Amino acid sequence: MIVVVGGGIGGLAAALGLAKAGHRVTVLEKAPQFGEVGAGLQLGPNASRMLDQLGVLDAVHRSAVFPGRLTMCDIADGSQIAELDLGTSFRDRYGYPYLVMHRTDLHQALLDGCRANPAISLNTACDVVGVADERDGIIVSCADGRTLAAEAVIGADGIRSVIRSKLIDDGEPIDSGYVAYRGAVAMTEMSEHAGLDNVVLWTGHEIHLVQYPVRRGELYNQVAVFRTPVGADDSDPAKISAELDECYAWTCAHVRRAIPTVGRARRWRLYDRAPARGWVKGRIALLGDAAHPMLQYLAQGACQALEDAVCLSEQVTTHGDRIEDAFRAYEALRAPRTARVQTNARIFGDIIHADAANQLTRNALLATTARDDFRYVNWLYGHAVSSPAGLPIG
Repeated sequence: MIVVVGGGIGGLAAALGLAKAGHRVTVLEKAPQFGEVGAGLQLGPNASRMLDQLGVLDAVHRSAVFPGRLTMCDIADGSQIAELDLGTSFRDRYGYPYLVMHRTDLHQALLDGCRANPAISLNTACDVVGVADERDGIIVSCADGRTLAAEAVIGADGIRSVIRSKLIDDGEPIDSGYVAYRGAVAMTEMSEHAGLDNVVLWTGHEIHLVQYPVRRGELYNQVAVFRTPVGADDSDPAKISAELDECYAWTCAHVRRAIPTVGRARRWRLYDRAPARGWVKGRIALLGDAAHPMLQYLAQGACQALEDAVCLSEQVTTHGDRIEDAFRAYEALRAPRTARVQTNARIFGDIIHADAANQLTRNALLATTARDDFRYVNWLYGHAVSSPAGLPIG
């Protein structure tokens, strides 16, 4: 039996992949019930490719929206800076579409897939506090005193992973200095929007807003991000709501009209970690945010967790009973890839939050780039997860 610690998107995907590879899998989720926190997410074709291999792509498509363009606009004057065509040529190149959806819908599709697989046991209210690699197997300890013996353990327990703390000593996650307000509202509540076929990024100095439809176009997802002091008080709803309004008061009319509809129940501080090796120790391995938490600017957090899950299951299939060899091969394949994504997510954050001088340079470069020029995204969307060189597809 393989134990997966964490029942989020990455953990459930890993369970599906490992079960398809012929293993019995037990998922241990800390929360009292399975669920996903947040609103919308974007899934590039690299993620759709993984969902297809896991057997849940059709279920995902039933609730997804397939945007026609990624558009970048100036948050101050509303002008368009650049766009990327996601239509026929994009799909032909990568074999799968770009899609956007509610996080809970993706999580539910994976959860339904796990529930339908008799090799997967799903368990909630299991707060894992320790893991030890003993001679006869891995011993997983829960806060309530329960222990489980496992053939191997996958730590998919998020950015503050308990399993990671047993493998890598790198302290707390890094606070980027940015916060995000996220929420999806009924499309009927929007007085205007950018169209059901668009993902729109409104960008400015140390501030941006992302908008796109989810759940078959019934909901409109919005994410407002801006810089605020590290350590600022996030506990006063009235205060942080006022800060949101103040930060966007100078933006173009479209954005100003949208801001009152942005969710304010909570704001998220944006964290990541520097790329690190050492996700694997014997028969223990990390996956998703537990291994490589990244900033959201490339919309790849869930996508990379899905790539991890498929790569891991492929290596377990290839190496058979040699779990330690499979885990080492998994890290060797995934660590360079995810390090590149982590690093480029930080860089892209700097690009979209550029000051006025650097905006001129950025905009001039993007103005010369055709909407069907995929050079800058080919490394991201065309990656082959089990290629030793990480060579792109197509």
